[in-house]
Amino acid sequence: MSAVDSVGSFPLGASTTLAELARDPHPRLALLRAREPVSWLPALDGWLVTRRDLALSVMRDSTTFTVDDPRFSTARVVGPSMLSLDGVEHTRHREPFAAPFRPREVRDGFTSFIERETGRLITALAPAGAAELRRDFAGPLAVAVVTEALGLADATTETVLAWYDAIVRAVSDITAGLDAGPAGAAAYAQLRAAVEATVADPDASSLLASAAQRLPLPEVASNAAVLMFGGIETTEAMITNALLQLLGHPDQLALVKADPDLLDGAIEESLRLEPGAAVVDRYATRDTVLGPATVRRGDLVTVSLTGANRDPATFPDPDRFDVRRANARLQLAFAHGPHHCVAAHLARLETRIALQRLLERLPALRLDPVRPAAPHGLVFRKPPTLHVRWDRPS
Repeated sequence: MSAVDSVGSFPLGASTTLAELARDPHPRLALLRAREPVSWLPALDGWLVTRRDLALSVMRDSTTFTVDDPRFSTARVVGPSMLSLDGVEHTRHREPFAAPFRPREVRDGFTSFIERETGRLITALAPAGAAELRRDFAGPLAVAVVTEALGLADATTETVLAWYDAIVRAVSDITAGLDAGPAGAAAYAQLRAAVEATVADPDASSLLASAAQRLPLPEVASNAAVLMFGGIETTEAMITNALLQLLGHPDQLALVKADPDLLDGAIEESLRLEPGAAVVDRYATRDTVLGPATVRRGDLVTVSLTGANRDPATFPDPDRFDVRRANARLQLAFAHGPHHCVAAHLARLETRIALQRLLERLPALRLDPVRPAAPHGLVFRKPPTLHVRWDRPS
């Protein structure tokens, strides 16, 4: 089926705009999921998959739906890495970085550090009675943890956040069909230089130095970039989106305060409703049938994690935030299959500790009513800002 034929066969997809998907995608994704679960979107110049079972089939089958394509947006900014390779090459890139991110290693290796950093950040914020928690709290915490995990030397929080912003912007522009400016490439060059300096230090003991024993330096740098990029993006979004959901639903917040064991459910439910990464891209390696669509070799196939996470076939009343939802952990915010997020356990630990400490130490924590927040973004979704208030000690 040609692109022209696809437009006629998928009218909802033909009328879907990128602006709509960035601003408030949920009503449109619900329509697509019900009527065109695999739809051709001219705005993407590719297919959009919104039904959960079909999303899983794409992410599980890296032979038919690969990331290894010259168009893959992140690889165009930082080069080939575990994120943009499949099969043996994917394993070769991923394995040298995987060990510290296993559940026990995460718990034993990072809990104390995360608690110290969280405490330090909250102590600095507490006297003010108000803050913007995305960049005054969630971002700095994520940067501290990911630089600690990698062992990256001599990089300040401000510098790392600047690199991250530039790389995210470049990837988002490429995904939206725009030309990425020079800032993303410049940021990656600076990150690569920092990685090289860390590896070159004979006294340093770090994950980067360990990986350099198994991978050439350019591959260490590209994988460090995607781990840093993913670690900051995932955790900053998880904390910010979960705070927005909890503070925006006082009844659910009251349940969590009454029973702290519900906090994990609240985090999973927030991941389900607003995954920080809204989509993942794949490319068809052969002609194949996917749901109602005939996908041709070379076609872009974009999986909407946001759409799949609100599939009513799996999640009844899917638009409701319910911290007691029994199957919330079936959400796909960390993707699925070979490219399931390598640091998912670390992101969960960071978010749990961050939310626990904020709720414990900032009395009557609440959204700032005069500065409303809402998630935004085509590829990466979170509130641009999250202004909150709390009661200062008298």
